Amino acid sequence: MTSQLAVLPILLPLVAGFLLLFARRGGLRLQRAISLALTAALLLLTIFTLQSATEGDYHVYLLGNWSAPFGIVLVLDQLAALMLLLTALLALFALIYAIGQRLDEKGQHFHVLYQLQLFGLNGAFLTGDLFNLFVFFEVLLLASYGLLLHGGGRFRTKGGLHYVVINLVGSALFLFAVGTLYGILGTLNIADLAHKMGSVSTDDQGIVSAAALLLLVVFGIKAAIFPLYLWLPGAYAHTSAAVAALFAIMTKVGIYAIIRVHGTLFNEQAGFLTDLHTDIVLVLGMITLLLAALGVTAARALKEQVAYLILASVATLLIGIGINTEQALSASLYYLIHSTLIGAALFLLADVIAEARGSYADRLRSAPAMPSAIFIGSLFLFAAVAIAGMPPLSGFFGKVLLLDAALAHEYVLWIYLAILLSSLLLVIAMARSGSILFYQIDSEGDHDGQQVSKTGFSMMLLLLMLSPVLVILAGPVTQLTESIASQLNNSGDYINAVLSQPASMGAQ
Repeated sequence: MTSQLAVLPILLPLVAGFLLLFARRGGLRLQRAISLALTAALLLLTIFTLQSATEGDYHVYLLGNWSAPFGIVLVLDQLAALMLLLTALLALFALIYAIGQRLDEKGQHFHVLYQLQLFGLNGAFLTGDLFNLFVFFEVLLLASYGLLLHGGGRFRTKGGLHYVVINLVGSALFLFAVGTLYGILGTLNIADLAHKMGSVSTDDQGIVSAAALLLLVVFGIKAAIFPLYLWLPGAYAHTSAAVAALFAIMTKVGIYAIIRVHGTLFNEQAGFLTDLHTDIVLVLGMITLLLAALGVTAARALKEQVAYLILASVATLLIGIGINTEQALSASLYYLIHSTLIGAALFLLADVIAEARGSYADRLRSAPAMPSAIFIGSLFLFAAVAIAGMPPLSGFFGKVLLLDAALAHEYVLWIYLAILLSSLLLVIAMARSGSILFYQIDSEGDHDGQQVSKTGFSMMLLLLMLSPVLVILAGPVTQLTESIASQLNNSGDYINAVLSQPASMGAQ
């Protein structure tokens, strides 16, 4: 398989963005057709890339035909391929929902921004050096600013302002960290940095450690780790449902960056700096999880509650990374797939409920009975069971795998306490919300709700149904996550694949 597989998922949405700019004169119908066609093509491409990556080879693409570490490299491995597939799958569902709800009619350049968002996300998953990780972060953030504010509104603008400010701070800190590492080690290629990490002098270890922790702060902002998570509920709760559904993958970019950068740089060959980040990530993950569960309990609106549920899923993933074993990483990847898809489905379901309740929207207060209340209530129960981690759906399976991986850890009691207590709080909170939304009926109020489009409703339903699919296919999916975890655990293979790639544009 040629190394071009590492660049095509970046080029496709970039070309789509340019085409959509020229298609503006053709009207919205043409823009929709182009955006849908190329997003579907991206999904097919990412399925192929995952199939190719699971064969075990690294696909390294040398931009400008300069070998690493002198040139820019793109690296496709199993983890990157999984993240690409998740992004494309989520993007197609969210895009169809947005079109069904006519979201793209509420402002200009929606489809262009959407494709640029995919360009930035895919680039972040494929880049092999820190500076271009910063560049792709900025691209996806700039696009996300526009998508977040699309359609306008006071609360959306307020939430967007917090989101912009804290991410600008994160970008500045990113540059400080990158500059420090380059000043000490003379490279920003991730593989080359890892190769040189074990030979850092005693005098420089403190500076490198500080730069690594600064990077952890930056990735913590992207992933919404305590105490840097306060931007997430306001931003995610007040944007449109389709955008929030796509943003379910955004926090996972921070998780990915921690696994890719810190997991590669501070491996077992890093000497004194080995596993520099793991205990910090574990402790902050447990704190974030408990605070997110309290946020779910205290939420006053359903979309705000779903935003805190996204935060809880991120915290659960952090715990898996902090446990720092191959088994825990495999369990975390399974939970990542589950939480991303079900979190996105919950945002769409919250929008369905808000539309059905009319002027009462998604506020957790009694309202007149909504149309198809029994069916929608059944879907809410299904989603609540999945996201809270109750049997028999995929959330339960993912948490059991994670708890099993924690048995040998020295903090096992604290890990069990955090996960089980937070799960209990989530169950209580979701049961309370369901009771308010579907049982506390205001018989005297006037009903002014409406149903979402059949297309949008179908996308929400299909996303929800992926939870039982993950259970039915638990065997193949866990085999995939175990293979990814094994490949990540052997970071020396990643380093050798990147640094040994010859300056040739032929097949790897």
